[in-house]
Amino acid sequence: MTNETACAEVQLTVARAIDFIGASAVLTGPQIRAARALLKWSCQELADHTGISYGSLQKAENAEGMPDMRTRNLATIKRVFEQAGIVFIDGPYSGDGGPGVRLK
Repeated sequence: MTNETACAEVQLTVARAIDFIGASAVLTGPQIRAARALLKWSCQELADHTGISYGSLQKAENAEGMPDMRTRNLATIKRVFEQAGIVFIDGPYSGDGGPGVRLK
């Protein structure tokens, strides 16, 4: 295997990992706050639904961008919200819009 082939394989693996993470776990602090507000859940209720500590959820909600937490926890938060009827909007969806949430 040449160095070029090995490099291409690594790049493909990294790209697939980023796609997986992007599809399953990328969400922002404001999206977490907004989703919780749409469901009228307290932070403690979200903690109860996800099994993630109240303190960790508060820290995640206060992040401006993607929270500094384990991908597994972000995926859990996203899955719980989606099961409760939240739809995540991950990009420009209207004019200069950006990431957001809405109810199904």
